[in-house]
Amino acid sequence: MDLFEYQARDMFEAHGVPVLAAEVITSAGDAAAAAERIGADSGGVVVVKAQVKTGGRGKAGGVKLAKSPEEATAAAEQILGMDIKGHTVNAVMIAQGASIAEEYYFSLLLDRANRSLLAMCSKEGGMEIEQLAVERPEALAKVPVSPLTGIDDAKAREIVEAAGFTSDQDAIAQVLVKLWDVYREEDTTLVEVNPLVKTTDGKIIALDGKITLDDNAGFRQPDHAALEDKASTDPLEAAAKEKDLNYVKLDGSVGIIGNGAGLVMSTLDVVAYAGEEFPGSPKPANFLDIGGGASAEVMANGLHIILGDEQVKSVFVNVFGGITACDAVANGIVGALKTLGDEATKPLVVRLDGNNVEEGRQILADYAHPLVSIEETMDGAARRAAELASAATNGN
Repeated sequence: MDLFEYQARDMFEAHGVPVLAAEVITSAGDAAAAAERIGADSGGVVVVKAQVKTGGRGKAGGVKLAKSPEEATAAAEQILGMDIKGHTVNAVMIAQGASIAEEYYFSLLLDRANRSLLAMCSKEGGMEIEQLAVERPEALAKVPVSPLTGIDDAKAREIVEAAGFTSDQDAIAQVLVKLWDVYREEDTTLVEVNPLVKTTDGKIIALDGKITLDDNAGFRQPDHAALEDKASTDPLEAAAKEKDLNYVKLDGSVGIIGNGAGLVMSTLDVVAYAGEEFPGSPKPANFLDIGGGASAEVMANGLHIILGDEQVKSVFVNVFGGITACDAVANGIVGALKTLGDEATKPLVVRLDGNNVEEGRQILADYAHPLVSIEETMDGAARRAAELASAATNGN
């Protein structure tokens, strides 16, 4: 889960990372009062910053300097409601202004390829860090970090020296150690500061921050649930999460249920390819992996989510019987249809293969539900599901 900047700032502050004062508002009418409070220690200067989970806010006009409460109000009015790369700005952060002498960059992230962590640091921070990494990669130091030892004083000094800092090494290193505390104690997969600044009075401050939390660690981080942006979460994805289903909403009309992420991803490709044969070129409506189990309850939960999507015109159930045999899967489908009752109004195309496949197909054949059709091959099932979705969409 990605955090908003203000949430990252608050998390930094909780772990002793130096930050500037800030408040979050959702109405431009509150900007003047917030600017008066926040700007009291910066000569009335504040920065009004759009709170969206995407980069490029500054270039899009989502970050504005204000030198008075009136300017802060005007900036908030311009930014609130703005669309930035498909993200609507529903809140802005009024942050204390700073007199910046230098801008740096630091991030710590999970390096899956090397099964380790990676610290990246540069003396040249700011909006063009991506361009810097491409055009002048030597300016961006990359230092492996062991997840067992993390960033202690010695490792922090190594990172600072690798980045080419010749002054303020101790002050910067101290901030890096505190950022490691954030990474470890909050169970994150990314902590980024861009820019990490040196002010004209010599202070090192995290001026902007980005944090990605590891959802797999939610069981030991109960406070993280309050950080979720429920207002912008797709309701179907939220409902699936409550049922512990691995679901991602897509834009097509063929609902997909499979067991195993690899099989489901392959199913998406096969359906998209098959859809090209039919009017409207129906595409997958979702990614839904029910995992190793395919009980009636799990299948019913999955079908309930998919059938709740108005865009879905047909459903493709693609299951390979391994640990869970095909007869158990078939019984799960039958139980799900009985549980759903009148809610099951869209055609289901079922492809079973693997352990006890003949028994599973026979169970579905004996049940003889009018909405269920059985296909022996993955390609054939994908084609049939796409055909049914196309016919329903085009009124055939």
